[in-house]
Formats: sequence, C-alpha cells, structure tokens
Amino acid sequence: MKKILLAILFVGSISATCLAQSDSDAAKFSIGVNLGLPTGVAHDISSFAPGIDVKYDLPISTGTFFTISAGYTRFLYNSDTKDALKSLGVDKSGAGFVPLKAGIKYYFSDGFYGEGQLGATFSTESGGGTAFAYAPGIGYTFAGGFDLGLRYEAWSKNGTTSQVAARIAISF
Repeated sequence: MKKILLAILFVGSISATCLAQSDSDAAKFSIGVNLGLPTGVAHDISSFAPGIDVKYDLPISTGTFFTISAGYTRFLYNSDTKDALKSLGVDKSGAGFVPLKAGIKYYFSDGFYGEGQLGATFSTESGGGTAFAYAPGIGYTFAGGFDLGLRYEAWSKNGTTSQVAARIAISF
C-alpha cells in the first residue's frame, strides 16, 4: 500500500510540474497532511486520525473547480481498544483506510472556499471492505499556494465512521 501511495505522490508531483501555471483559476495539484479527530462511534476506539493526501483541482468555471483526491488515513486506537485487542491476542495500533473522492470546490471570495466531495473508502485491514464516503468542508487558500481546510468526513458501511479533520497543504 505504501508503494502505491508513493507512486501516486510521484506521478502527481511530476504532472503538477508540467501543468504549473500562475493563474488562480488554473488546474493545480496539492499535497496535504490531515489531522483528524474521530467523532461519534469512532471516538470510542480512536482519539487521533492522521493522514496524507494528493488532490487535483480542475477549473470548470470562474471560481469553481472539480476535485479528485486520494490519500491514506490511519485511525490510531486508544489505550482501552489496544488493551481489549491484546486480551484477544491481537497486537494492533490502529486501522488504515484509503479514501478516494471527487467533488466540487467553490471560491466565495479571495481565497475562501467551500467544498463537497463524495467517493469510496477502502479499508487496508483484512476483511474491512469498502464504505461510501462524503466530506463537506471549508478552507482558505493563501498567496503562494498554502492551503488550510477544515472538513467533516464520514464513511458509511453498517454504521458510520467519522472525523473532523484539518488539512494543511501546498498547491502547485
């Protein structure tokens, strides 16, 4: 899985270098770090969900972009969950997921945007399966390509796994 994510990052970086433009309504790639706080039922087993992602923004009209993203998120188990698993003979620190999403980003004013994405999340755990993903959010793009966003992200499959996550990214 790590090799796949590194390959996505490498291809994205090379493509972004070829497509880089100075226009704010130009297509662009971004690479981000996500810092999530699990909510709902997920909060009972995890207290932190770090991740990374690559996103591509394609302009479809002035101030409006079609977005696609791929990444990796790991829900780190809290100490109670780790202890319960150890009593069952399982030694794990968390569960990994690969969310793939597409959506629309709209800039309300200089730098400030709203975004909504839909997609699927694939568990990296044996038998984990696939869940429907949705993620509404807001953010601000600073001059120079620095991007700071906040979103609610949920994955639905026999219940909901959710988080509130901050994304810190650089666009190019």
